[in-house]
Amino acid sequence: MISTLHIKNIGIIEDLNIDLNKGLNVLTGETGAGKTLIIDSLQIISGGRFSKDMIRKGATNSYVELCMYVPESIKAEDGNIIVSREITSSGKNMCKINGRMVTVNELREFMKEFIEIHGQNDNQNLLDSKKHLSYLDSYAGEKIFSLKEEYKKYYIEYRNVLKELKENFGDEKEKQRKIDLLQYQINEIEEADLKIGEEESLEEQRKVMANSEKISENLNTANNLIEENGIDNISMAIRALEKIETIDKKYEEASSSLKNIYYELQEIARDISSYKDDTYFDEEERNNVEERVDLIHSLKRKYGNTIEEILQYKDEIKEELEKIENLEEYNIKLKKRRDELEEKLNVLANKMHEIRIISSNKLVTDINKELEDLEMKNAKINIKVDYVEDEFFREGKDIVKFYIITNVGENEKELSKIASGGEMSRIMLAIKKVLAEFDNIPVLVFDEIDTGISGKAANSVASKLKTISKKHQVLCISHLPNIAAIADYNYFISKKIIADRTRTQIKLLEETEVIEEIARISSGEINEVTLKYARELRNKKAS
Repeated sequence: MISTLHIKNIGIIEDLNIDLNKGLNVLTGETGAGKTLIIDSLQIISGGRFSKDMIRKGATNSYVELCMYVPESIKAEDGNIIVSREITSSGKNMCKINGRMVTVNELREFMKEFIEIHGQNDNQNLLDSKKHLSYLDSYAGEKIFSLKEEYKKYYIEYRNVLKELKENFGDEKEKQRKIDLLQYQINEIEEADLKIGEEESLEEQRKVMANSEKISENLNTANNLIEENGIDNISMAIRALEKIETIDKKYEEASSSLKNIYYELQEIARDISSYKDDTYFDEEERNNVEERVDLIHSLKRKYGNTIEEILQYKDEIKEELEKIENLEEYNIKLKKRRDELEEKLNVLANKMHEIRIISSNKLVTDINKELEDLEMKNAKINIKVDYVEDEFFREGKDIVKFYIITNVGENEKELSKIASGGEMSRIMLAIKKVLAEFDNIPVLVFDEIDTGISGKAANSVASKLKTISKKHQVLCISHLPNIAAIADYNYFISKKIIADRTRTQIKLLEETEVIEEIARISSGEINEVTLKYARELRNKKAS
């Protein structure tokens, strides 16, 4: 239930806190005091649309916050759920659920589980055929619940089997297409005959080819300098040292070191000479290297960033190809299981269909009886349960829709196409009265559900609201004394001019004030006659 509603800067509401209670909460008050703005605020906090024109004059934002106590909810550890929505004049939305930022759509989906608003233009659930199915199944109760649970179990497995068949190429054309693709990729990689480290070697070779002229020129220069001057000069230096090496040991060591350098230089000269031979490349060699590098780059774009990754990819698709080629036997088992599940689902769907047909007839009778009590004697609800042969839905194979005839002699039409706002509210009230035992929505809001009714119908509306409020928290804006008299809690909405600005105020009435308010809305005056009438109505509530 909603424990507290806080509204700020919406229309003539500047800052309003409303503490609500269990049972039937009735809001009455003078015209234009802001009763509808309270319902609008509940729509806003439920993820409804918001117009910037609703922001109070002079304010830059509007704010709605409510605290709900739902002890059985898994969405709140202590049972308390705090929801808020702030909207700025620039159109920015900030929605929070227990302090966590959410989108407007997330807020709307979340609040659908807790609040239903029924007014002149707010009976979307009644117009939603998906809700029609849930209404009917709620009425059918335990008889269909166990079947739905079993059906759901098989349905989930059935969807998984269909998904796996698709992924396993149960379709022969898709399977062959995939086999051809994998075989092409494997052949392309294998024909390339890639070697690990090959790319680095080719890149070095490519670099040498690109600089072959420069390399050859400088190798020749180095070779000439070594052979023409270096080796001969060192040879003469060695001979000179040999002549004095017996005089002192250090000359001998110098001579020995120089001989080592001489031998190393000869080795370097031979290497440089061989390098010169490696710098010649004919055009065919150059083309072969370029083509090989291009091939490797092409394969890298398709299959991996390195040769190692390409070869690993080849191994993976080989395994995939082998799996696909050996899937036939597994797919046969899957198809057999699919057929078994379809048979089970059909049996369960047929049983649910039979229950829904029987339940729909009983529900139609009960709702139409409630409509008679609400002075809609010519209105007749009909529920159609259409069985779809070639498709499985999450809840069975049925499409459920509510239809109505509002006047004698007319054709029945879908609710969304004929019922006025007032009629829709009373139809919803009739449905909610019948389903009060089964409906899990904790908070129901009725906005001026009494529009255009009086007398016996008014008493019937009051009685039904009271019945519903035993299982739900009910908020109702009303102009009828019958409804105000039967309330568990009465709130008076008024407006007051403070500092040249109109402001909405709300007060939870004490018993004497409740009697006076019933008297006021019964005739517009408070006197002994109207007070006596109000007490009589109130006494009926007590009895």
